[in-house]
Amino acid sequence: MALLTTGKSFIRTVEKSGAVAVYAPLEGGFEGRYVRRLRCSGYSVVNLTARGLGDVAAYLTQYHGIRPPHLGKKDIAGSGAAVGLRYYVPGIASYQLENLPQKSKGIILWIIEGFVLSRQEQEYLVSLTQDNPQIKVVVEMGGDRQFSFKPLADLLV
Repeated sequence: MALLTTGKSFIRTVEKSGAVAVYAPLEGGFEGRYVRRLRCSGYSVVNLTARGLGDVAAYLTQYHGIRPPHLGKKDIAGSGAAVGLRYYVPGIASYQLENLPQKSKGIILWIIEGFVLSRQEQEYLVSLTQDNPQIKVVVEMGGDRQFSFKPLADLLV
C-alpha cells in the first residue's frame, strides 16, 4: 500500500456498491483516515458496533423499545422486577436521515466487529443500501496486513 493514499477508489466503491466489507490492520489507524476522507467528500458518518445490535432492521430503521440499564433500582410500576421502564426511540439511520444537513450526500453507517453478523443480517445491510440510496454501509469484517475492501455483496456469493 502506498505511503500516501487518496482513498478515491474506496469512496468510489462505497458510492457504487452501497455496502462495503473492510479488512484493516489490527494495530488501527487506517479506519480513521478513511472516515475522514468520507466526511470530506460530503457524508455524515455514524459509528456502530455489531455486538448487541439485536434486530438490525428495527434498530436502524424502525421505532423500537429500549430499556436503559437498571443499576439495581426497582421498577416504579410496582412489579418488583429491576427491569426499568421501556422507552421507544426511532431507528438510528432514519433519525440521522431526518436531521441530515442540506449539502450532505447521505450517511455512512460504519459498523465495527462485523464478523459477528449473520448472513441474513449482512444481506439486509446490502438491501438497505439498495432501497435507500442515501444510506451507505461500511462493515469491518476482520483484520488483514493491509487495508483492503470489497463490496459486501461479493462476500455473500
